[in-house]
Amino acid sequence: MFVTESLIKDLVGVVVALVVVVVAYSKWRYQYWKKKNLPYVQPTVPFGNLSNPFYKRENFGVTMFQLYKEMKGKGWKHGGIFFLTRPAYFVIEPDYVRNVMSKDFQHFVDRGFYYNEKDDPLSAHLFSIGGQKWRNLRTKLTPTFTSGKMKMMFPTVVECEGGLQKRIEEESLKNEPINIKELLARFTTDVIGSCAFGLNCDTFSDENSPFRVYGQKILTASAVETLKRLIAFNFPDIAHFLSLTVTPKDVDKFFRKMVTDTVNHREKNDVIRKDFMQLLIDLKNNKLAEEDGYKHDGKTLTLEEIAAQSVVFFVAGFETSSTTMAFALYELSKHQYIQDKVRHEINTVLAKHDNKITYEAIQEMKYMDQVIDETLRKYPPVSFLTRECVRDYKHPDDDIVIEKGTTVVIPTLGLHYDEDYFPDAEKFDPERFSEENKNSRHRYVYIPFGEGPRMCIGMRFGIMQSKVGLAALLRSHIFTLNAKTQEPFEWRADSFVLAVEGDIWLNAQKV
Repeated sequence: MFVTESLIKDLVGVVVALVVVVVAYSKWRYQYWKKKNLPYVQPTVPFGNLSNPFYKRENFGVTMFQLYKEMKGKGWKHGGIFFLTRPAYFVIEPDYVRNVMSKDFQHFVDRGFYYNEKDDPLSAHLFSIGGQKWRNLRTKLTPTFTSGKMKMMFPTVVECEGGLQKRIEEESLKNEPINIKELLARFTTDVIGSCAFGLNCDTFSDENSPFRVYGQKILTASAVETLKRLIAFNFPDIAHFLSLTVTPKDVDKFFRKMVTDTVNHREKNDVIRKDFMQLLIDLKNNKLAEEDGYKHDGKTLTLEEIAAQSVVFFVAGFETSSTTMAFALYELSKHQYIQDKVRHEINTVLAKHDNKITYEAIQEMKYMDQVIDETLRKYPPVSFLTRECVRDYKHPDDDIVIEKGTTVVIPTLGLHYDEDYFPDAEKFDPERFSEENKNSRHRYVYIPFGEGPRMCIGMRFGIMQSKVGLAALLRSHIFTLNAKTQEPFEWRADSFVLAVEGDIWLNAQKV
C-alpha cells in the first residue's frame, strides 16, 4: 500500500513537472514574433492559435479565415501565428502574397508538408515534395497537362458522361432529393479512374466501388489520423525519427497494387492508351520525345513514384472537381436566372457542334467559366495554402527576417471574401469574372489554384471535367434547392477539402 501511494505521488510529481515544463517552454516560444517586432495574434497554451482538436474541432481553413479577418481588421499587412509552439508567418497584403508565391519564389520553394518516401511512398507526390526533387518531377510532368494532352484525354472524360446522364434521369424520375455531391463524386471518380489508371470504375453501378471507398478514406481523418498529422506537421523531425506514416495502410496497399498491376499488364501486353497513366509509363521508360516538351534529368520514374503521382492526381481530381460542381449547382439552384443563362449558353454552343459535348464546344462556354470562377471564389476546395521558407528572407518593406524553416500561411478563403477586393462578398455574382473586372483586380487576391511555379499542375484538367459535368446536367435538367440542405452551411472539420455537414441536396426536373 505504501509503495502504491509513493508511486502515485511520484507519477503526479512527474506529470506536474512535465506540465510546468510544457507551459514554460510554450510561453518562451510565444515570444518569438514579439522579439522580431512583427505583430502577432496572442496564442494560448498548448495549441497556439489553433482550436483544440480534441474538444472543438474546426476546419483548419476556417480557422485561418478567422485569423485573416482579425488581422485585417487591425490594419496589419502581415503577422505571426503559432501552430502549437511552432511560429508561422501569415500573409495578408496581396503584394506580399505575390512575393511569396512568385517574385521571391526561390525563398519559398517548398510547401512544408511532411512526407516519408521510405516508409510511406504514396506521401512523396508532387504536392508535398520539395527542393530539387520537386523541380525535376515538375519539369517531367508539366508537359503532361498541356492543352494538347487535355484534348487527347477529352474523349475518355466524355465516355463517363453517359453514366452521369443515365443516373440523373433515374434520380429525377423518383421525385426525391438528390445528394448532388455524391452523384458528382461518382462521375469524377469514373473520369479520374479511367484517365489515371485506365480502369472502368463503374461507380454508378457499383455503390461500393473500391475507388470511391478508398478515395473518401484518404480525404477524411479520424482522431488518430488527425493526431498523426499534427505531429507530422509540427514536429517533422520527430515524425521522421518515428517513421511516421500518414497514408492509411489499407489505402496504401490498394493503390500500390492497382498501379503495379496496371503497369505490368500494359507493359507485358503492349497495351497503349491515351491517358495519364500511359504518360507516366512512358516517363518511366524514357520514351517521351523532347520535341514534345519533355526534358529528362537522366532519371526515370520508379513504380513508387508512378503510384504516388497517380494517387494525388486521382484524389485531387475527383474531390476538388466534384466539390466545385456541387457548389456551382447549389448556387445556380438559388439563382435561377443565372442557371437559365448558363443553360442557354450550353444549348446554343452545342447546337453548333452537332449537339455533342466536344473539346472545342467546352472552350466556347465563356459564361460557364465565369460561373466556375465565382464558385471557386466562394468555395475554394483548398481554403488555405502553405509554403516553407527554405532560406532566410529579408522582408522588403520591414526590418524583419523570416528564418529558414518557417511555415508561411496564405489564407485563400480570407482573400476571396475580403470586401476590399470583392464587394458584397457573400453574393454569388459571376460578373466579377468578366474580362474587364478580372483585369481591374490584383492578380493575387483570387488564388483557388495557387499561383507561381507551384500553382496546381492539373488546373486545366479540373476545369475541363467540371465543364463537361455541368454541361451534361444543365443541358437537360433544371435544378432547385431541396429543404434537406442545411443552411447556413457548417464546414466539416475532418475534411481537407472544403465540405459541408449534411451534404447538398437538390431537386432535378427534366427541361
